Amino acid sequence: MRHPGGVESEEQGHDAQWWAQFPEASDRFDAALVVDGLTDLIEKVVRAPLLRREARIAADTVVRHLNKPSSEELVVLARAAANRLTATVARINDRSGGGTSTAEVAALSLALHGDYPAAAAAAEPFVGTGPLLRLFTTALRLEHFDIPMTLRLLGGGQDPGRAVRSGKLIGHYSWWPSWLLRIVTERALAGTLDEETIAALDKCAYASLTPAQARLARRLLNGEESLIAISADRLEGMGETQAAARLREGDLDAVALAARLMPL
Repeated sequence: MRHPGGVESEEQGHDAQWWAQFPEASDRFDAALVVDGLTDLIEKVVRAPLLRREARIAADTVVRHLNKPSSEELVVLARAAANRLTATVARINDRSGGGTSTAEVAALSLALHGDYPAAAAAAEPFVGTGPLLRLFTTALRLEHFDIPMTLRLLGGGQDPGRAVRSGKLIGHYSWWPSWLLRIVTERALAGTLDEETIAALDKCAYASLTPAQARLARRLLNGEESLIAISADRLEGMGETQAAARLREGDLDAVALAARLMPL
């Protein structure tokens, strides 16, 4: 369903393109959850009781369709409900001359027509960023996904695409030892976590390191130059010249080997 024109978000918060990164990040994006959640958030700030009631009725109709998209009858009912709410907003605007606030319901109308990013951008000024982030992050419906960390990254200013990727990576490797998860978290917060880094750190997780070796690996991963030099010299002394060179160059793959070869 196409959304009606003429509804613009206020010049604050995030734009529709920013919010669009959420549905783009998951092929299981739960549109029904978003519509229902947006309705819960928006109806709290709609002052006119009749308008609030009509918005809820329209939203419930659309949610039923989204939960059962194969039903042709629900498709027709949902389209009619969304169009009816849009027409109501337009009629109130014409009659009141701006005396009655309809911006909240207009934002919901965008969601009922399937434009969830635009709806979030329009609703953000009056429902707040935090509730919308929690709603859209939950709607991703991703497996092995660290939602709290993703929200933390989003709160720190990362864009949704990067934050969601980090949340998926961290969630997938939640079985790692706590010392390694701390390093992953630090890199995620710094915006330097990627699949290549994860693959290298995974070798440390599988290396069955002793506590002392784990401490050494953690310091190497943190980039302690003097320790890297000592460890590289030790690797060379053991004949691991290529690994020593990679360690000096900052290659994370060499960290697990250097830690595992630490004298016990």
